[in-house]
Amino acid sequence: MTFAPTRRQFATAVAVTGVAATLPVRFAFAQSEIKLKYGTAFPADHPGTLRIKEAAEAIRKDTSGRVDLQVYPTSQLGSEPDMISQTRAGAIDIMSTAGTNLQTLVATAGINGVAFAFKDYDAVWAAMDGDLGAHVRSALAKANLHAYEKCLDNGYRNITSASKPIVSPADLKGFKIRVPGIPLWISMFKAMGASPTAIPFGELYSSLQTKVVDGQENPLALIQSAKLYEVQKYCSLTAHTWDGHFIFGNAKKLQALPKEVQESLSKNLNAAALKQREDIARLNADAQAQLTKLGVTFNKPDPGPFRDMLKTAGFYTEWKGKYGDEAWAKLEKYSGKLV
Repeated sequence: MTFAPTRRQFATAVAVTGVAATLPVRFAFAQSEIKLKYGTAFPADHPGTLRIKEAAEAIRKDTSGRVDLQVYPTSQLGSEPDMISQTRAGAIDIMSTAGTNLQTLVATAGINGVAFAFKDYDAVWAAMDGDLGAHVRSALAKANLHAYEKCLDNGYRNITSASKPIVSPADLKGFKIRVPGIPLWISMFKAMGASPTAIPFGELYSSLQTKVVDGQENPLALIQSAKLYEVQKYCSLTAHTWDGHFIFGNAKKLQALPKEVQESLSKNLNAAALKQREDIARLNADAQAQLTKLGVTFNKPDPGPFRDMLKTAGFYTEWKGKYGDEAWAKLEKYSGKLV
């Protein structure tokens, strides 16, 4: 497969159409169309989907319509674990998911989810666009997954409750909280004295409504879109962990594409991620204002006592051992000393 026409093909086309000369020669007259599948769990109207669709259109234009990146949102191609398996097998070309969903495959992939590691977004992006992100991408490459340089933002996670605001670690003692089935986060809440319960997101609203759990934790935009404010009165801006999505694909398949296509994918997917980060920042600011109008009471706890409790409970020591000294040193470069 090639994107470079012969001199005769190029001259003939110019004479016949009069337009080919305006197109990049390296992409003109491709012999066949390349179709690529992109899977994500983000809803169709989420910036993590919309910006990727924009990138797909930009890639189409870059390649004169020869590359078609087809975007499938809302887990249309399967659950996130299913899509990871399909991507590894080559059935899906590119996808996005949280690093914490990849840590059973690549242990260090979820290190960005360590509790209270990043004090603000400046620290997040310095780490993920810097040495920490590079370290994780390198580890993913060893599992035949090519991760693009810029990751998507899924936001800081915050705790909601029906009965009381979470102001200090003492408020979490015995607190029944729904969490995703991610060992890192289950361990975190146990270390802070809570009673974490892994419940699928699709069952979260009813579990809160029927008091199976007292509260839950998610980014503000998701708290709003899932209408959790109808069954939760308080929101504590704990920002206890930051959640981001890597954009990655089957390395062998991507590396087999023409170099020009690889470059277009990289350029446009990275640009989409940067725009999506700005979208999420605006959404979070708007979500807090809207949730306040809907009756949610906000408070902002001091993270210091929570970090101290985790340190005393051995949480950071435990996970340093699981991630390894090298990865942990790269995390602490941006988080400060945790152990």
